[in-house]
Amino acid sequence: MHLVLVSSLIPSGPPESGFEIANQAIIEGLRRVGVKVTLLGFKWPDASLSYPENSVCLGEVDVKTDTSSLPQKLRWLGKAVAGGLTFSSAKLRIVSQDKLREAIASIGPFDGFVLNGAPLAGAFEEILTSRPFIFVAHNVEHVSAAQNAGEAASPVERLLFRREASVLKALERRLCDKAQFVLTLADDDIAPLGLSDSARVRSVPLTTPAAPNAGKPRTPAFDTGMIGTWTWAPNRIGLEWFLQNVVPRLHPDLSIAIAGKLPSGFPQRDPRVRFLGRVDDAKEFMRQCRVISLASRAGTGIQLKTIETLELGLPAVATPSSLRGIAEKPDNLLQADDAAGFAEQLQSHVVGQRTGTVKDVDGRVFRATQQERMDEVLRFALGFVIKSSL
Repeated sequence: MHLVLVSSLIPSGPPESGFEIANQAIIEGLRRVGVKVTLLGFKWPDASLSYPENSVCLGEVDVKTDTSSLPQKLRWLGKAVAGGLTFSSAKLRIVSQDKLREAIASIGPFDGFVLNGAPLAGAFEEILTSRPFIFVAHNVEHVSAAQNAGEAASPVERLLFRREASVLKALERRLCDKAQFVLTLADDDIAPLGLSDSARVRSVPLTTPAAPNAGKPRTPAFDTGMIGTWTWAPNRIGLEWFLQNVVPRLHPDLSIAIAGKLPSGFPQRDPRVRFLGRVDDAKEFMRQCRVISLASRAGTGIQLKTIETLELGLPAVATPSSLRGIAEKPDNLLQADDAAGFAEQLQSHVVGQRTGTVKDVDGRVFRATQQERMDEVLRFALGFVIKSSL
């Protein structure tokens, strides 16, 4: 079977964001179960394609909003409103429909699409839903947008997020209705997509692209750490909750490191917290932390940093939101529902790591189980595409 995976960003360089890591996992999973995968979409500016021989690139695009100028943001907004599009889809309307059709025709015969997320599918919906397709819902985007509206700092921002939620809800509904099969990243996302009674949906377990170096000794430099793309609103909500509600409850000598890109002007609040910015090796940073703090409080889908933590076998404290899609939890992972409990569990775990009573575990078992379940789900989904082509 030959499928064309359509994504706003196709692999170009090492995957860094959760979206890119999930993309890579899905591509590798499809290839493991025998699918020929051709990639169609945009790449980051000045980046080299990871699979040039299997990629059709529509051009370069920088989809980050936080670093864009006000005039650029207003152009995107105007295009979104005029076209009835989401803000994220409007950013991708930089090629014509004719150019997209030419790019698809250049691929040659294929059996269907894998629509990897809603943005590019929403930008060219008529073309990209004209063949059998699997829709990969990385998140329930309209729920995330509604949550962002609730946390918005200004009335204008709140209004824009509410508009985004409304347009996204209608788009996701259409994509789910038209798809031969829908893949979510967490069971909890099936009901909000309106698919509770459907046989055409499954949640797909993920792994990270590179297997962890199991059993390698480590020397932690920090008591606890967090890593993420903090410019993304759902991630930032969790970071703010951790800094404002958990950190003040922690012992004064506990050291905290935050890695990943921050919004511009993000304030330093506590001398114990070190903001490291982007790090070259995310896994190595995580291994330098005695205990990982998984403090998600918003969003949908699955937390890829949770997957990485479990594959590395590192001790962790997690909120329920951070554990979406995780069926089996190791003994060195603790769950906390509120800030007081999170702080208490975190301090206890740090002390346990310092004294040797809380240890790392072998994450290879978790990874192997995830990969086996992922392949089963993908084979099941492909059966629906095969039936549609008979």
